[in-house]
Amino acid sequence: MKASEIKALSPEQRSKRLAELKEELFNLHFQQAINQLDNPMRIKAVKKDIARIKTVEREIELEKANS
Repeated sequence: MKASEIKALSPEQRSKRLAELKEELFNLHFQQAINQLDNPMRIKAVKKDIARIKTVEREIELEKANS
């Protein structure tokens, strides 16, 4: 998911997507612990998506504070 796509989402959609990604990350870690993880690179991708969403939310928060 690109930053431009994240910015296009509403605040509710962003928070919902963030919750989904956190749940997916938990499940991926669980699968890794029991040696059933098919694609270990998915953990890295999910972490990056979480970071992108948090970064965009912080940018929007700072823009509102400066306005």
